[in-house]
Amino acid sequence: MGDMMSEKIKPELKEQAGKLLSHVAGYVGLRTIEIGLQHGLFKEIAKHPQGINARDLAERTKMDPFYIQVWTQSAFASQALELTENESYALAPHMDKLLLDEDFPGYMGAMFKMMLQPELFDLFSENLKSGRRTWWNELSLDFIQAVSNTGRSFYIRLIPGGISKIPGLNEKLKEGVRVLELCSGAGRGLIRMANEYPNCSFVGLDGDALSNKLTKKRLEEVGIQDKVSLIHSTLEDISLIEEFDVIFINISMHECRDIEKVTQNVYHALKPKGHFVISDFPFPESINECRTVPARIMCGIQLFEALLDDQLLPTKAFIDLLNKHEFKNVNAFEITPVHAVTYGMK
Repeated sequence: MGDMMSEKIKPELKEQAGKLLSHVAGYVGLRTIEIGLQHGLFKEIAKHPQGINARDLAERTKMDPFYIQVWTQSAFASQALELTENESYALAPHMDKLLLDEDFPGYMGAMFKMMLQPELFDLFSENLKSGRRTWWNELSLDFIQAVSNTGRSFYIRLIPGGISKIPGLNEKLKEGVRVLELCSGAGRGLIRMANEYPNCSFVGLDGDALSNKLTKKRLEEVGIQDKVSLIHSTLEDISLIEEFDVIFINISMHECRDIEKVTQNVYHALKPKGHFVISDFPFPESINECRTVPARIMCGIQLFEALLDDQLLPTKAFIDLLNKHEFKNVNAFEITPVHAVTYGMK
């Protein structure tokens, strides 16, 4: 009887152990890829599509040859590199775009640095007992920039690709209207919108003074400071009446302190037939949907969101919110498994 029970237990135990080991292996891949990005190793390898050996890679990057040999082995094991002839290494298919091309809609390179920032997991662990909350003005500049770099891909997918899927919006923006971005952050969305839709005028609103400072600097660097004005305010304190034709918000709607009031403020700030566009994470509606790879990543992001006293929301929550506040033609679509767009009209 004991042997029979042992035989039944072994496969399940082995399977469970394999799951835990896969998490450790994933962490190894995360750290290995981040090291390669941080020190320009992937960038150098990309210059050699036929492959480069570890010795030459070390020489060109001025790194220790033995360390580079060990790193290339780990990067190959993590499937970021492929082995070519003569024990040389080349980027695995599509890694040039996924890890290095910041203008590619599916760019993921910034995510690796962000996932290692102390604010994401360490700060949660430190405050697990006390439950202390924080806010953006207490976070480091490195973390804010890492979030901005990660959010850049959301803007690239949204503008103009996502916007073109919303009936009538792309045409409206091309003609030239007044646009407000909520939680404009470091200004990436405003700059992309201004370049894509030069006939529009723009306003960026953010409650974080440091983010507004970064935005002002970037606007001046690209020479569009006269087309964009900035407002320092929380979303809950907006008191604008029918001033904008389009209002949009990127990966921040879930952070509203009072999401009902913010939605009401947006409705009032829109002109009749104005569009409201929410670009955000589509968090699973049930716990049973949380074991996919995209959902597991979003569950990790929830640890940081908890520090801000909020959580990512399912797309259905945004749809219900807009319907509740009497927006018309409410609809939603997914761009990627971690990026959804919800929209409605006044």
